[in-house]
Amino acid sequence: MKLHELSPAYGSTKEVKRKGRGPGSGNGKTAGKGHKGQNARSGGGVRIGFEGGQMPITRRLPKRGFNNIFAKKYCIINVSDLEMFDNDSVVTIDELIACGKIRKPENGLRVLGNGALTKKLTVKAVAFSKSAKEKIEAAGGKVEVI
Repeated sequence: MKLHELSPAYGSTKEVKRKGRGPGSGNGKTAGKGHKGQNARSGGGVRIGFEGGQMPITRRLPKRGFNNIFAKKYCIINVSDLEMFDNDSVVTIDELIACGKIRKPENGLRVLGNGALTKKLTVKAVAFSKSAKEKIEAAGGKVEVI
């Protein structure tokens, strides 16, 4: 096989529509732009969000609240979700991603105390709630803040 013998798969490419090339092309005269009007002119059209002079929706709707761009976003997991691990295993954010409990690491892992834990685990996370810490230690496990 040589470079000049390569061709794309059948149906993967199609001919470009040549606009304004006479009536026989099926797209001649106005070239799909209709008759006159703002969109028929060269350089015509309106900017994104323009509603013909009507007050745009982005300005009509009220602004609410405050979004702190410096806030840290943690992956949250409950104590009950740790029950799936074996006794004496070390639970880190990498193990939770591997087993599919969380998708991406964000700014670290935060463990909350919802549910019960019966297994002895070593849990490594950025933050723990007070009840989560108590439940993990009550089950004989260890809590490590990283």
